Amino acid sequence: MTKESKDKLPVQQLLVPDYILKISSFLSSISPFLASRFAARLFLSPFKYRLPERDREMFEESTIQREMVSSINREIVTYQYGESPRRVLLVHGWSGRGTQLSKIAEDLKEKGFSTLSFDAPAHGEAPGKISMMPFFIHSIHYLNEKYGPFEAVIGHSLGGMSSLRAIKDGLNTKSLVIIGTANNVTEITRNFAENMKMNTEVAKRMKAYLDDKFGQDMDEYSGAVSARDVNVPTLVIHDELDVDVNVKDAYEIHEALPNSEIMITNDLGHRRILGNKEVINKISTFITAQSL
Repeated sequence: MTKESKDKLPVQQLLVPDYILKISSFLSSISPFLASRFAARLFLSPFKYRLPERDREMFEESTIQREMVSSINREIVTYQYGESPRRVLLVHGWSGRGTQLSKIAEDLKEKGFSTLSFDAPAHGEAPGKISMMPFFIHSIHYLNEKYGPFEAVIGHSLGGMSSLRAIKDGLNTKSLVIIGTANNVTEITRNFAENMKMNTEVAKRMKAYLDDKFGQDMDEYSGAVSARDVNVPTLVIHDELDVDVNVKDAYEIHEALPNSEIMITNDLGHRRILGNKEVINKISTFITAQSL
């Protein structure tokens, strides 16, 4: 399967074994309650994969260490890439890893920046089996306290949502870039259930279960909700044909942001967009302009 054809499939359909999809479909038909619990477990379990060859240079040239985020009692793995004091924080998405934005990091290094990225709990080289958006947000605040302030923050997908929320909650930076970032948590759970061959009733029950489990309405973490209180200059990047996150989410977040610009690409999907030269040049130009 080519990279182009992979980008036409949601990540769940790419990585979830067929037998899991069959179980999901079966439970959905006989018991929405059981199906919702099964779906919630899957929803909180990121997929791990081997280090891609395209990430190897960044992986091998980074200073790597495991660090404990005490506020969530979870370990992350950090990657310090480059020596410049002008440091940019990179935040990967769900089932991603700290080197996923390697091509962006390489370009920033050439432009005089260094980057700090991390494997979120249960992602990449970090231990654990369960993760969730609050873990990302706590990790961002931990890294900001230890290594910040950052010249800029770049977040992909869930990493973008987490970065918006962290800035809303007080993280200080000169600029923000979000790529392929979703807006609405309810919609995320609905799309997840659909990709897992489950129905809308299961999606509603799963969302309610997650709200109860974490003691708050998870829609409060939605991109546009956070964006209203994010005043730093922000670049919103999204592809028209992103099958993981609909492009309308980018427009909704852009509309909610007080100070933003938007770049819409075509036929780059949810993941190949991270390696596109035009996108990378736009990112580095934007960050450099805000850092002057």
